[in-house]
Amino acid sequence: MQTQANSNRILTGKHFMLGNYAVVEGALAAGCDFFAGYPITPANEISERMAARMPEVGGRFLQGEDELCSIYALTGASLAGAKAMTATASAGFNYMLEGIGYAVAAELPLVIVDVQRCRGENYATQSDVMQMRWAASGDYEMIVLAPSSVQELFDYTIKAFNLAERYRTPVIVMSETTIALMRENLIIPDPQHIEIVNRARPTVSPDDFVPFKADLDGTPPLPDLGEGYRILHSLNPHDEWGGISWDPDVFEKMYERIIGKIACHRDDIVETQGYFLDDAEIVLIAYGSESRPALDAVYQARGNGIKAGLLKLITVWPVPEKEIRAVAEQASVILAVEMNIGKYAGEIERASGGCCDVIRVTKNRGEIHTPDEIYAAIKGVRR
Repeated sequence: MQTQANSNRILTGKHFMLGNYAVVEGALAAGCDFFAGYPITPANEISERMAARMPEVGGRFLQGEDELCSIYALTGASLAGAKAMTATASAGFNYMLEGIGYAVAAELPLVIVDVQRCRGENYATQSDVMQMRWAASGDYEMIVLAPSSVQELFDYTIKAFNLAERYRTPVIVMSETTIALMRENLIIPDPQHIEIVNRARPTVSPDDFVPFKADLDGTPPLPDLGEGYRILHSLNPHDEWGGISWDPDVFEKMYERIIGKIACHRDDIVETQGYFLDDAEIVLIAYGSESRPALDAVYQARGNGIKAGLLKLITVWPVPEKEIRAVAEQASVILAVEMNIGKYAGEIERASGGCCDVIRVTKNRGEIHTPDEIYAAIKGVRR
């Protein structure tokens, strides 16, 4: 029998919904039952809706006294078996980095939504793209997804939870002011059409359990706190039993596995979407909200006889290296379109391997590119 809490969890149907609200509904559809956050614009609507929706589905909502409290609350909830999420904006993400570093090393599945904003102001930007990958301490891989619409905020939040659970790692949804505060149509499917991934659990008794021993996929099972499995979940170098040991071999082995469980599954994690790439001579590469005017510019170019195409990056980290290299090998030029000073363009240049020129099409004014601005860049490199 379906409980009232479960019947309220997935609001199947067509909605005209705010982007931040779509994040909440995606999280609930994925099974999220714990949220902790601290107020910060332009992410506040996520906390607001979570505060109302969590009691309806039998979950828990916590407003922390700051971002550090919020991220560490997530780590505790995740260890206790919850599917946990927080939401913040650029400056708040800074404060969470210590806890994110811990979650990486302790291998805790959780989801972080970063609604990017300009420094101190709620204007559009993609300036956090490198910070999301490299800012936490230690060596690690990070999974970062870049939605470009309200529908994708819903869809990719579910995807983020599934990836976090599958690989026992924090996953970031790279939202933006533009889409977070936008209202668009949202289709929420029936529950049976939503893929749900849950973390692997131990199949042996506590006496026989080796906490950080992984199968070939590199991800060890995770029991809930209180189930009788004694585990030290530490940031420090630890062996398969969880014992802290400063031994270079132990340290190296631990990080090789933590990095490897993501790096070895890049083909399963990385996702892109291509438009008009079969014969494209000029290829735009964009992510997040910038992929919208980029696609409009491609249509405009095609209408004027210019063979342009778009590679839209859904997974920003890990870098879609194979997909970028493939378009670089066929194109005469790549336009790296970003709403910052050109941060991710360096990764595009690296992955292109010198196969073609990479031109940076940047905008750092707190505004998204217009299609005409990007089309002008296309015309400027036409050969």
